[in-house]
Amino acid sequence: MAAAGAGGPVCLVVLGMAGSGKTALVQRLNGHLHTKGLPPYLINLDPAVHEIPVPANIDIRDTVNYREVMKQYGLGPNGGIVTSLNLFATRFDQVMKFIEKRQQDCRYVLIDTPGQIEVFTWSASGTIITEALASTFSTVIIYVMDTSRSTNPITFMSNMLYACSILYKTRLPFIVVMNKTDIVDHGFAVEWMTDFETFQDALNQETTFASNLTRSLSLVLDEFYSSLRVVGVSAVEGTGMDHFLRQVSEAAAEYEIEYRPHYLKTQQQLADREAKKREEQLEHLQRDMGDFAMDTSSIPAKADTEQEMEPGPSSLILTRGIVDEEDDEVDSDTDDTDYRKAEEQEEEPAFQRYLEQRKRTNHLAVKE
Repeated sequence: MAAAGAGGPVCLVVLGMAGSGKTALVQRLNGHLHTKGLPPYLINLDPAVHEIPVPANIDIRDTVNYREVMKQYGLGPNGGIVTSLNLFATRFDQVMKFIEKRQQDCRYVLIDTPGQIEVFTWSASGTIITEALASTFSTVIIYVMDTSRSTNPITFMSNMLYACSILYKTRLPFIVVMNKTDIVDHGFAVEWMTDFETFQDALNQETTFASNLTRSLSLVLDEFYSSLRVVGVSAVEGTGMDHFLRQVSEAAAEYEIEYRPHYLKTQQQLADREAKKREEQLEHLQRDMGDFAMDTSSIPAKADTEQEMEPGPSSLILTRGIVDEEDDEVDSDTDDTDYRKAEEQEEEPAFQRYLEQRKRTNHLAVKE
């Protein structure tokens, strides 16, 4: 698999809670890029979606039948999605080949994920897909957040905690996209992230136990906020798309500088670990075979005979399965001959005794 350089496509993995507007954002971004003459490469990873508003270049539904998976494995909706993703992940190397073929034509690759965010972010298949993309192309995680539902400070903190957990799990450039700014402007959220006192004032209006927990957690997320990219957009009206693309460009540059060396180092470490493991297995094998190995220095000289010593166990193991048929036949004939000689040697004394007994019997009969 060829490694993509800085001129390769940027893969945008779009994540978000159900109803946050992920698919709508992908649709709006697709149209915006087409107007700029930069048509993206679209991949749909949601096997349960009824229909998608944009034509996908690769659609998981063309490979895996979600309802049939539920029926055959006796699964519910979430289990069916996980299993479908697992089946698709086993063939994701083919998806990578398709992306590589189009990397000169497409500057962006948009990956729409299932609405059940935990199904992708915390599953083995999601990790396989994300790491496969990140190991070859510049990859950025897009976390879509419903701004209109985050006006409550406790709900806002829940979203931020989930975003933080995804960031540290994927270890990739991360952008929080606050969608639906046409309903509620995202300014209040940005202020909560930058001004601790303002967020505390909003929390003072809450008297539940969750507010006390949220107040403590807000102190922990200061470092997370300081390096977080945030952009407000409206998937319905199309506002904020240019700002979003600028953030994507900065995140892609950050990937090339900071994240790609990390992935290359990780791959090299894995390769070294595999090589070391193979060497250890070979050493174990050699130690196990040590008792059977032939030591040619201990073979006595045979100056007075041309007979060769029989091969030791190590020779038999190494030549097993490739024995010449002619040699096999010669050995069999020799074995049969030796067996008959041994048989005759045992029969000769018995036959002599039989003749002597028969002679004595005839002699007694003549006398009578």
